[in-house]
Amino acid sequence: MNGFLLAALATGFTFLMTTLGAATVFLFRKKSPSDRLNRCSLGFAAGVMIAASVWSLLIPAIERAEQLGKIGWIPASGGFALGVAFLMTLDKLLPAFHPGEDRPSGVRKSLGHSAMLVFAITLHNIPEGMAVGVAFALAAADNSRVLLAAAIALAAGMGIQNFPEGAAISLPLIQSGMSKRRAFVYGMLSGLVEPVFGIATVFIAGAAEQILPWMLSFAAGAMLYVVVEELIPEAKLKGSHVGTFGAMAGFLIMMVLDVALG
Repeated sequence: MNGFLLAALATGFTFLMTTLGAATVFLFRKKSPSDRLNRCSLGFAAGVMIAASVWSLLIPAIERAEQLGKIGWIPASGGFALGVAFLMTLDKLLPAFHPGEDRPSGVRKSLGHSAMLVFAITLHNIPEGMAVGVAFALAAADNSRVLLAAAIALAAGMGIQNFPEGAAISLPLIQSGMSKRRAFVYGMLSGLVEPVFGIATVFIAGAAEQILPWMLSFAAGAMLYVVVEELIPEAKLKGSHVGTFGAMAGFLIMMVLDVALG
C-alpha cells in the first residue's frame, strides 16, 4: 500500500467535506441558522471525535505497541499526554475564543474577531489530519486490509463531522458582517491543514515505525482535548439537550463505521 497516496486521498475527502460545510453560507437567507442547529452540529462533531479517538487511535496504539514487544499502555498514555500538552500549548500561543467570553484568550494580538475565529478552528483541524494520516500509515506499514478498512472508517467519520465544522466557521463570519463569498473562502481554507498534517504524519511514521503507537495516541489526546475544551462546552450552552443528542448520534455513527468496517 502507498500510505502517502491513501492519506492524500483521505484527507482530500475530509477537506472537501469542510468545503461543502462552508458552502452552506449560500443556502441561508438569514445571516445564520438556528442556535439549536449549531449546538447539535458541535455535539455531533464531539461524538465522532470521541469514538474515533478510542476505536481508531488508542486501541490500535496499544495493539501496535504490544506487537513491537512493548508494554501497551505506556506509549498509549504517554502519547496521549503529549497530544494534550501540544494542544494546550498552541491554545496559549494562538488566539482562541471560548463560550461566554467576549474577549479572546491566549496571546493578545492586533487581530479582529473573525481572524481569531479562523485561527482557532484551523488549530483544531490539525489533530484530525494527523489522526487520519497515522491511521493510513499503520495500514500501509502492515499491508493490512483490516487496518485499511478501519482507516477508511476514520476518514469517513472525520469527513462527516467536518461538514458541520465547516459551517461552524463560515456562518458566524457572515453573522459578524462578512460577505458570504469571503466567509466561504475562510471556512474552506481552515481545512487545508488536514492534508498537510496528514501527509506529514505518514512520512514521520514511515521513517520511524517504533514511534507509531506514540503518534496514534498523540492524535487521540489532541482530539479529545479539542472535544473537552471547545466542542462540548459550546454544544451545551444554555442548558439544552440538543448538543447531547448530537454527541450521542455522532459517537454511535462513528462506532458503527469503525467496528463494521474494521
